[in-house]
Amino acid sequence: MNRRVLLRIAAGAPFLGLAGLALPGDALASQPKAAARKAVPRVIVIDPGHGGKDPGAIGAKGLLEKDVTLDIGRELGRLLGRAKGIQVRLTRDSDEFLTLRERVRIGRAAKADLFISIHADSAPNRNARGLSAYTLSETASDEFAQALAKQENLADGLGVDIQHQDADVAAILLDLSARRVKTASLAAKQAIIRAAGRELTLLENPMRSANFAVLKAPDVPSVLVETGFLSNPKDEAQLRDPARRKRIAAILAREVTGLVATAPFA
Repeated sequence: MNRRVLLRIAAGAPFLGLAGLALPGDALASQPKAAARKAVPRVIVIDPGHGGKDPGAIGAKGLLEKDVTLDIGRELGRLLGRAKGIQVRLTRDSDEFLTLRERVRIGRAAKADLFISIHADSAPNRNARGLSAYTLSETASDEFAQALAKQENLADGLGVDIQHQDADVAAILLDLSARRVKTASLAAKQAIIRAAGRELTLLENPMRSANFAVLKAPDVPSVLVETGFLSNPKDEAQLRDPARRKRIAAILAREVTGLVATAPFA
């Protein structure tokens, strides 16, 4: 990789993914290698929120967020695992406690094409209900999103490893990575809400952003999905129903399967 190639890419030439931050040079333009890249499976990391000593939100009738998220996460993983060209990993597949940094590390180590964190938190007010999706932003889109992010325990940002690059190359890599991750994360949020809105109740203004620590992988498109709020009796009743949880997982699986086969993921 050389600076001339990087500068060409920064000026508008194609950027072919973030795995290892590999960028195409003139020697990589052959058709056989391009075909080989297309055959690489898309990696989806599913992150069931909370777990172990951290129950997450607790509904008025005792439903635990950690149980809801694990059940939906497992079903989502099962459905996505049946799709051609997709590999799935769960950050946890049992009642296990993981720090936010561990969750982010798992997504980065897997070189995930998409990281989906599943939640069913308590809302800032009991009237709030419905599914919503969030992407990372240092400045929250509104007070509601800011309160949710604060509740999820914020952490310091994580950086791309650029210690072996010169200053100009490092700046280009960081800019390309940030732009692609932001675009893909927004695409995922929009697609999920578009699909869920046809079949499920949505939170008012369901597409929001805030400083969620679990979304801070700089090289992995990430989205946090609130499947409902256990602080709302109607949402708690629905999320207690196994059929409802399966329906949520099926909607997410259907949309994610199509999403990762299109730009900016493909």
